[in-house]
Amino acid sequence: MLRLRTVRLTARARLALLQTALVLAAGAALTGLTYLLMRRRPALVTHLDPNGLGPEGTLRLIPPQRRDLHDLADQVQADTLSALLSQAGLALVVVTVLAAVLSWLVAGRVLRPIRVISSAARRLSAENLTDRVPVTTPADELSALAGTVNDMLDRIHRGVAERDRVLDSQRLFTANAAHELRTPLTTARTAIDVTLDGRPSREELLAMAGDVRDAVEHMQRVLNGLLLLARSQAGLTARIPADLAAIAAAALDAVKGRAATAGIAIRSGLRPAPVTGEPVLLERMIGNLVDNALRYNHAGGHLAVETGTAGGRAVLRICNTGLEIPPGEAQTFLEPFVHGQGARVRTEGLGLGLSIVRAVALAHRGRIALAARSGGGLDITVDFPDPR
Repeated sequence: MLRLRTVRLTARARLALLQTALVLAAGAALTGLTYLLMRRRPALVTHLDPNGLGPEGTLRLIPPQRRDLHDLADQVQADTLSALLSQAGLALVVVTVLAAVLSWLVAGRVLRPIRVISSAARRLSAENLTDRVPVTTPADELSALAGTVNDMLDRIHRGVAERDRVLDSQRLFTANAAHELRTPLTTARTAIDVTLDGRPSREELLAMAGDVRDAVEHMQRVLNGLLLLARSQAGLTARIPADLAAIAAAALDAVKGRAATAGIAIRSGLRPAPVTGEPVLLERMIGNLVDNALRYNHAGGHLAVETGTAGGRAVLRICNTGLEIPPGEAQTFLEPFVHGQGARVRTEGLGLGLSIVRAVALAHRGRIALAARSGGGLDITVDFPDPR
């Protein structure tokens, strides 16, 4: 079977052909209409007597013996119509050719902005999203199309930049998590190698076991924190009514003994703050905030916890004394494994506490704000939307 190859015309060719066909159809219609009108010669004109009016002042028809003039008029009409068809056909061909040429030129000029847009799109790549389509004047459909393409490119550029930022953050998070897990493994491996290098005594074996146990507990805390962070970022599976005041009261009761031992005073102003969400995550969020406020405090300091509503939102505020923090550094504490100065610092904490707090807040459509207090410590505010 023979397959006919389909000829694909460009948009310029199709537009030129369409315009040429319209001109050809209009010319043919005009020629045909002229031909029909010329054929409809009034019979009265060809039958009038050329001698003028009759005695009564009325028009006179040609006598039957002079009807040869009528035949002559018919012959002239036939010759005229024949000439009209040939001359009009030739004129129609010339006009059609001119229309095809002009249509091709006009179509090229009309489609030029489209070619500019296509050329700009071909120059774009994942590494080069800065080129934009020039917006021409006047403000017509093509300039509107160019503006729409530029807006789309702006959105793509922002999306790619956000993707790169997220990927960089994930790479940093993975590297920090690997380092956090490698440190206790190295500690355990060193303790085992040093202890088993020779004939260890019972005391040395017990010391090694204690070091290994501490390393395992540290890894377990890291893994638990990572799992909770991942669970918070995955979103909520259910929403249950809860009260931030009740959760905060339970968290403060759990650390009263620890605060008294460290010489830290606890102040509370707990008013009802209803929310809907996952109570387990909310408990861990407030527990992390209270734990951080105690961990990075000092003897003689204080911890203040307040709950309530403001502007239709449930608000939790925790303030604590502690080390002096530069104003621009407070927001860096929300990043995983960051303890201070925007970098990883080995302390007794894991650096996941406030990261989990932020993830839980975002999962509940909440907002978190950190501010460094004058004199030392942090002022942290978390608010959640109206549960209704």
